[in-house]
Parts: sequence; structure tokens; C-alpha cells
Amino acid sequence: MNDKIRLKPATLSDAEALHHMQVTAFAPLLAKYNDFAISPAAETVEQVREKIARQDSTYYFILVNGTAVGGIRVKDHRDPNRRKIISPLFILAEYRNKGYAQQAIAEAERLHGEHGWALDTIAEEPGNCHLYEKLGYRRTGKTQKVRPNMTIIDYEKD
Repeated sequence: MNDKIRLKPATLSDAEALHHMQVTAFAPLLAKYNDFAISPAAETVEQVREKIARQDSTYYFILVNGTAVGGIRVKDHRDPNRRKIISPLFILAEYRNKGYAQQAIAEAERLHGEHGWALDTIAEEPGNCHLYEKLGYRRTGKTQKVRPNMTIIDYEKD
């Protein structure tokens, strides 16, 4: 983790580039689970554009030395009674296992406040679960069976 990441807010003109990165990063999971209903790899450019445009949402490029290595979206209602949500978070394959996702979450928490977070992930992906748990996120116990081999689990961090 020698390289420090920076989060750069995406604009509507970034939608196609962000969409391309998102689809590329999530394509292996889409192929593995064949889930076209909720996979970020199955989203359209228009759906990404809508997420960028939302008032309660900031979609960031994750930059390392000026190179976009992934993305993270934060839904923040700016209401202390509602949790901030990370969805999605991705790092392109060639940049994984360098601590960038961990740094991106820490930076998102710094920018949006350290408390009151939520996210979900695929239970069958132990690397994802390990990352979130290492950062202090705890399983809520809420699960959703999406496919016979795919369960979504919810995490929170106070």
C-alpha cells in the first residue's frame, strides 16, 4: 500500500468511462453467478448516469497516481438517522490486492463521516467479506438468496 488513492467525483460526462470500468470489473462475477438482475456488470450506461445525477449520491473514480483503478459510489442522505451506503465498490483486476479498496472505503468514510454505514456483498465471495470485516463492518444477519449459488449479505458499521 505504497500508493495513496484519491477519490474524484464523477460527472455526467464520465458516465461512459465509469460504466465501462464497472462492467469490466464485475464481468467475472456476472459470468460466475449468471445474475442479470442485480449485477453491476448488467447495468446500462443510463443507469450509471442516473446514479451520478442523484442528489443523494456521489460516484467517485478511485485514482492512483492519476490513473483510474476503480470506482466507489456513496449514497448519503445527509441525515444522521439514515445510513450511508456503499454500492458499488470495484477495483479493476490488474490493480487488485494492493489495498486500494481498503483505502477507498477509508477515504469515503473520511469524506462522508465515520459513522452510520451499510453495504452488502455476495456471501460466497470470502475475499469481499474479509475486506469489509477487516474494516470494522459487521454482518447484520440479513440475507437474500438471489440464485441457488448466490446469497447477498448485509453489513453495517457504526
